Amino acid sequence: MRTRFAKSGEIERKWYVIDAKDKVLGRLASRVASYIRGKHKPIFTPNVDTGDFIIIVNADKIRVTGNKLIDKVYQHHTGYIGNLKEKALRDRMRTEPEKVIEDAVWGMLPKNRLGRAMIKKLKVYRGPQHSHAAQKPELIEITK
Repeated sequence: MRTRFAKSGEIERKWYVIDAKDKVLGRLASRVASYIRGKHKPIFTPNVDTGDFIIIVNADKIRVTGNKLIDKVYQHHTGYIGNLKEKALRDRMRTEPEKVIEDAVWGMLPKNRLGRAMIKKLKVYRGPQHSHAAQKPELIEITK
């Protein structure tokens, strides 16, 4: 019996929709990262992008547990001396809830060119509408 490795040309990609309303951020992100990597498929190969496309709607209605809304702080540096910018999760959820989910999923993907290709298959929308109806996405139900 030989091990079967997937080739990039023979991969069939599906589209899935996930409603993020009242879902916990970390649990949602780990499930989404698994689908984007393709770990749910029997042809999963670690060095090939075998994953599917994921559409997340209602990104502004996600939950976090504990005091993370206040305590969790995102930092980035502008490149200038003394310009370390900080933003709490509560403020970031008001202004850019899509980026909160994208950053959580990106933290669970490989940090190389394969991971950068995988994150492009994630589409996050603030409200319940999305522009990918032509792809006929299937609904995935994620438990709390």
